[in-house]
Amino acid sequence: MEKGSIRVGLIGAGFMARGIALQIITAVPGIQLVAIANRRLEPARQAFTDAGQAVPRTVDSAFGLRAAIAAGAPAVTENWRLLCEAEEIEAIIEVTGSFDHAAAVVCAAIEHGKHVILMNAELDGTVGPLLKRKADAAGVVYTNCDGDQPGVTLNLYRFVRGIGVRPVLCGNIKGLHDPYRNPTTQIAFARKWKQKPHMVASFADGTKISFEQAIIANATGMSVGRRGMYGPNADGVRVEDVAKLFPMDSIIAGDGIVDYVVGADPAPGVFVLGVMENPIQRHYLALYKLGEGPLYCFYTPYHLCHFEVPNSVARAVLFGDAAIAPLGAPRVDVVAAAKTDLKAGATLDDLGHYMMYGLAEKAEVASRDRLLPIGIAVGCRLKRDLPRDAVLTYDDVELPQGRLIDRLRAEQDALFSADLRKPEAEPLMAAQA
Repeated sequence: MEKGSIRVGLIGAGFMARGIALQIITAVPGIQLVAIANRRLEPARQAFTDAGQAVPRTVDSAFGLRAAIAAGAPAVTENWRLLCEAEEIEAIIEVTGSFDHAAAVVCAAIEHGKHVILMNAELDGTVGPLLKRKADAAGVVYTNCDGDQPGVTLNLYRFVRGIGVRPVLCGNIKGLHDPYRNPTTQIAFARKWKQKPHMVASFADGTKISFEQAIIANATGMSVGRRGMYGPNADGVRVEDVAKLFPMDSIIAGDGIVDYVVGADPAPGVFVLGVMENPIQRHYLALYKLGEGPLYCFYTPYHLCHFEVPNSVARAVLFGDAAIAPLGAPRVDVVAAAKTDLKAGATLDDLGHYMMYGLAEKAEVASRDRLLPIGIAVGCRLKRDLPRDAVLTYDDVELPQGRLIDRLRAEQDALFSADLRKPEAEPLMAAQA
């Protein structure tokens, strides 16, 4: 790959976006980061200067961006549409963590023939199946990224399936799970690692892992064993032994599930539990120190987030390949639950704040019961009081007017309505793990 042969634009300039910029500029000569769009220009400038580049040009027009690219000068802008529309840019990396704004970015990028690489499991878990369908129709790649847990899991899943082992559980290893964590409880940790308290809280309260596991389910055809997943405590348990914490007899018989454990060693990382039916192959696996089977554990003991994002760019642009993308209809949704007692008239706050946490639920159950996706819940006004841990429904809220995310979600629900009407054999447990 020639130096700078792939030109990309970055939307967002937060903690993770600046890491992506640093990695591309300093370690990936085959990719050229030509521009960053952000609401505030200073973090965008910092992303370039932290990587040793000159202070970038500030542009506010298509002509200005084109001139900067032609001169080989990095550019920053408040106008993200310039990046999506620029003919010189082949791929857009979206790293805002938003819903409505990110949806507009992705739709515009697809419309203008750009490959889209997301570091935004929240958007993908809300309307990803629809966006993937739109990208397919436009002949471009829509993908979440390598490095973050879902991409790492899918790489491992493909490896396991590729050697003839049938994956039955895709898992994540968490260090903490407490659905009532909020920005106040997480402020010290956030300061230590130079992150935003609400982002850290969304990891701790289970919302983030619910989205990550949902997009894995949507990419593999797996589901969840129950609402909220099982999420057993695995303190002191080696990852090779976590299978004993799950009801594997029922899991092995189906299409497989996504789930997580808290506290297994080594952490952080991801794992895949798989079954080998062939007794001769089980003999070989025993020789290779994987145990007697028929259930085996494969794991990756790390995820390197922004370091691997350029791999996803190259996969998309050079090979037309997605690191992780929905197969078709959604299999798992992330629904909103009350983090505290909620009062009628209140406007629901954002992920990782004080009012809601997310729970992974089967998509057909969420559709049948009109459960409110947490990606839609943000900004809604409550019609009635709700107790802590209540799962919200569409009937509990008034949606804001004019949001793109609502239109896309309605389009997705209509597109896949036949798939979402499949009967559920047994009611899922309402309590979280």
